[in-house]
Amino acid sequence: MTDVTSNAPADRARAEELGLVQRFLKATEIDTRMLGMIGALLVIWLAFHFLSNGLFLTPRNLWNLSVQSSSVAVMATGMVLVIVTRNIDLSVGSILGVVGMVMGVAQAEFLPRVIGIPLGDPSLWIIALGAGLVVGTAIGALHGYLIAYLGIPAFIVTLGGLLVWRGAAWWITSGRTVAPMDATFRLMGGGPEGSIGATASWAVGIVACIAVVLVLLNSRRQRQRFKFPLRPVWAEIFLGAVSSAAILGAVWLANSYPWPVGIVRRYYEAQGLEPPEGVYIAHGIAIPVLIAVASAIVMTFVARRTRFGRYVFAIGGNPEAAELAGINTRWVIMKIFMVMGFLAAVSAAISTARLNAATNAQGTLDELLVIAAAVIGGTSLAGGSGTVAGAMLGALLMQSLQSGMVLLGVDTPLQNIVVGVVLVVAVWLDTLYRKRVG
Repeated sequence: MTDVTSNAPADRARAEELGLVQRFLKATEIDTRMLGMIGALLVIWLAFHFLSNGLFLTPRNLWNLSVQSSSVAVMATGMVLVIVTRNIDLSVGSILGVVGMVMGVAQAEFLPRVIGIPLGDPSLWIIALGAGLVVGTAIGALHGYLIAYLGIPAFIVTLGGLLVWRGAAWWITSGRTVAPMDATFRLMGGGPEGSIGATASWAVGIVACIAVVLVLLNSRRQRQRFKFPLRPVWAEIFLGAVSSAAILGAVWLANSYPWPVGIVRRYYEAQGLEPPEGVYIAHGIAIPVLIAVASAIVMTFVARRTRFGRYVFAIGGNPEAAELAGINTRWVIMKIFMVMGFLAAVSAAISTARLNAATNAQGTLDELLVIAAAVIGGTSLAGGSGTVAGAMLGALLMQSLQSGMVLLGVDTPLQNIVVGVVLVVAVWLDTLYRKRVG
C-alpha cells in the first residue's frame, strides 16, 4: 500500500516557498501582471538572442530597439486613456502620417519658398513642429467632438479617420516624398547626433535614481499622513535599489554603443582635425527615448494625480454613475482624444526626424501596434483599468517581436501574422484574468 504521507514534507516545503513569494509580493506591492510582462519580455529577448546567434542582446541592437519603440510608446501612453473609457482610436497611424507630411512640407517647402524663411533658420523647425502639434490636436478635437457630442461610436469615427487622414497625407503632396528635414529637427529622430552622449546620460541616470528615491520617500510620508498601511523598510530599499540598478544599467548599455568609425571620421574632418587613434564616442541615450520617457512620466502623473485622470477612470468604470456624479463626461472624452491627437503629432515628429523625410507610408499599421501595446500592457478593453507603464512595456514587447523577426529574416507578411496572433492572445489572457479576479 502506498504511503500517502511520503510526499508531505515536499508539499509543505512547496507551500512555504509559495507563501514566501506571496508575502514578498504583498510587502513590495509589485504588480504581478507587470512582473509577468517583464518575464515574457526577457524570455522573448533570450529566445531571439539564441536564434540569432548572439546578435539580439547587443548594445547596438538594444539601442536601436529603444529608438524604434519610441514612436509607438508615445502614442500608447495616450491610447491607455482612450481604451480605459471604453473607446478605441483606429486613426493614430493615419494622424501620424498626415501630421508628419504637414511638418515635412512646412520645413522643406512652404516656409522657405512661400514665407521666405531661409533653410537653417532656428525658427524653421520650431514653426513646423508647432504647426504639426496644432494639427494633431485639432484632429483629435474633431474626433472627440463627433464621438462625445454627436454620439457617433468611436470605432466608426476613427475608422473613418484612418481612411480620411491617410488620403489627406497623399493629397498634400500628390504622393511625393518630402525631404530633407531641418538639421535641428532631425535630432528628435536619434542617431549619433540625436543622442546626448555618455556624460549627459550618466547625469540623467543619476537624477532619475534620485527622483526614484524621492518618490518612494514622498509616498511613504503620504501613507503616514493619511494612516495608510506602510511597506516594510526593506521593501522600500529593495524597490529603490532595483529601480536604480535598472536605470543605471540602461545608461551603461546606451553608453556601450559607440559611433561608427565613418561618422567619427566625418565628425573630426568637419572640424579640420584628424581623428585620434582608437577614439571612442558613445551614443548615450537617444533623444526620442527621452521624449518617450517624458511622455510616460507626464501621462502617468495625469492619470494618477489629477482630477482629469480620476474622471477618466471613473467614466471607464461606470459611465452612467460618473455622469450622475456631476462629471462632464462629454468634455472629458473630447479632451482624451485631443491628448491622443497631440501625442500622435509628437510621434510624427519622431518618425519624420528619424527618416529625414515625410512619406505616405509613415504610420501604416501603427494603430495595430499601439492598441496591442496598451492591451498587452494590461489596459482592459472593458474599460476602467490600465497603466501607462504597462503600455510602455507593451510597446517594447511588440517592437522586440518585430525587431527579432527582422533579425531572423522573417518575411513581412509573417511578421504581421505574429503581431495579430499576439494581440488576440493578449485579449484572451486579459479576459481570463478578469474572470479570475472578478
